[in-house]
Parts: sequence; C-alpha cells; structure tokens
Amino acid sequence: MVFEPNFMTTHVGSVPHLEPEALGERLAKRLDIPTWLQLPRRDFRESMYAQYSAHLPGIMVDEQKEKIYFDTTGDLTPALETFYEHYLADEVAYFDLRSAYSAGFQTLLDQLCHIPGEWVKGQVTGPISFGLTVTDQDLRASLYHDLLADAIIKNTAMIARWQIQHLRTVRPNVILFVDEPYMASFGSAFISLSREQVTEMLNEVFAAIHQEGALAGVHCCANTDWSVLLETSVDILNLDSNGYLETLALYPAELRAFLDRGGIIAWGAVPNDESVTKTTPQALAARLDTGLKLICQKAEASGVSITVQELQSRSLLTPSCGLGSANIAVAEQVFDMLVATGELLHH
Repeated sequence: MVFEPNFMTTHVGSVPHLEPEALGERLAKRLDIPTWLQLPRRDFRESMYAQYSAHLPGIMVDEQKEKIYFDTTGDLTPALETFYEHYLADEVAYFDLRSAYSAGFQTLLDQLCHIPGEWVKGQVTGPISFGLTVTDQDLRASLYHDLLADAIIKNTAMIARWQIQHLRTVRPNVILFVDEPYMASFGSAFISLSREQVTEMLNEVFAAIHQEGALAGVHCCANTDWSVLLETSVDILNLDSNGYLETLALYPAELRAFLDRGGIIAWGAVPNDESVTKTTPQALAARLDTGLKLICQKAEASGVSITVQELQSRSLLTPSCGLGSANIAVAEQVFDMLVATGELLHH
C-alpha cells in the first residue's frame, strides 16, 4: 500500500522551549503526525549531536565546555568490544535514549496514551552529519576514523530501532527521520566521501528502520545533490522548499523513480525564523502550489511525466528546519502557520 499523506503536518523536532509538557500536548492534538520534542536549550545533552552519543565507544562529555568528542589517545579496543557485543547480540534495549538526553521522548509516549491518532514520528542525527561534526581530541572528524565510523552508523541504526519499538506502543504507524544537514556540503571540499559511501552509510540506517516496519525519512535543510538521497532506499525526502524547491526540479528522472517506488516529499514550506511573521498561510500555500507546477513543467520538458495531483497526494508539510534557534514566540507562530497552511492544502 502506498502512503498518500496529502499534506499531513509534522515537524523536525527541535524547539526553543525548556520543558516539553505544555507544547508537546498542544502539538500532539494539532499536528497530524506528532514527534517528540528536542530541547537543546534545556540541556546541551539535548543538542542534535550529544543527544545520540551516550553509547558510543570513546565518547567524552565535557559539561563545562558543553561539547562532546572522541578520545582516541588510549586503547579503544575494550570499549569497541563492549559496543559490538551488544550490537551483535541484537540488544536494542541497550541503545536507549537516556532521559537526561531526551526529556521529550517519554513525555510524548505518555501524552499519546490519551490522544488518539494513527501516526507518530521520531528522529535521529544521521551518521554523516554526526561523524563530520563530532571530532576526536585532535579535531579530526570521527567519520574518517574507520572503527569509529562503523560504530557511529550502527549506533544510529540501533537508536532508530529502539525509538520505533517504543513509538509503536502508542501509535500503529511510525516514521523515523534521519537528520543530515551536512549533506548540504556533499560534493564540496568539506566532504571527502564518494556517492557510494554516502549511499551505503544511509542505506544501512534505512534498512534498520525498515526492519522495524517503519517508514524512513531523511531531512536536509539546505541545497544538495538530491539525486544521491533520492537513489537511496529512503521513503520520505524532507527539504526546505522555501529556499530550495527549484533545485529538486533539476532531477526529474530520479524524482520519477522515487515516486514510482512509493516515495513521499515532505515540503519544508513554513519559514523557521522571523520571516514567518511577514507571510500568511494563503501565501505559503500558493507558493508551494506554484513550486509543484514548476517541478512538473521541468519534468515534462525533460520527457518525464509527473503530475501536480500525484505530488500533492504524496506530500507532507513541515517547517523548513528545526526551531531550536528560534525564539519561543516565533516557534509558536511557525506551528500556527503550519497547521493553517496544512488545512488550506489538504484536499
């Protein structure tokens, strides 16, 4: 069965709030697909990199400087052996999200017990962005350390599975997004990874998500070579359609193939900053509608058939990116705008 969300609403995860309860309750009732809240201002361990690091071998948490890094100065063998023992034994429970790192996760589970609905979303920072951002003590990206790179990928996969198993206790259908902001640098001097390496790393995580019967999404909030992500086994592509929708039109054949295997586009159509105060739901809906028509026209010019109706039926609606760096008033307005725009677009 092909999932046709028809502009159902969800969001990326991070918010500027300090506590998850009140906002989480409101969003669980207002959004079609609620997700647990990431609260980076509550604790630096809730930032998108620290949040998923607790079980990694050699990871160091510097609470004074509010940073994490890998210490590779000693022998990592014992820590790696422990990690792989749990991984090879398929001990999903070992790879939990610790409550100190994710206050919003258990809050969402508790709230959805009394809020009916069919869908729920979780998220994890992808191995490429994690491995290129989190370094060792000498500031070398951990993704270029072969032993650490493999552990990072498998840690991501297992945390995704752990989330799905818990989220399914409150909603039957689960989406798990892999956040990969660093893919915006793919093909530049900042990433010395081949297309094949990127695909292989991401597909290992997506396979783990599919193993649990969930849909896999990928979020990149800037421009990238969309053909790389479209050609992975991902189910949902989430992009900032305010800034980069036109760039997706450059890949009509890849988009056609993605749609043919049931792919869905999550349009980040609602600004995640103060510019949201200068627009309306009607303007955002009209802009997205124009963008969908542009994609179809460009595809037709290339001899590829994609219809607006097809794109509409396979669409989710999100803010353009996370809201952790916004202020609370802006974040609240973004969610209001998201709901109102979704109501206009939903057919």
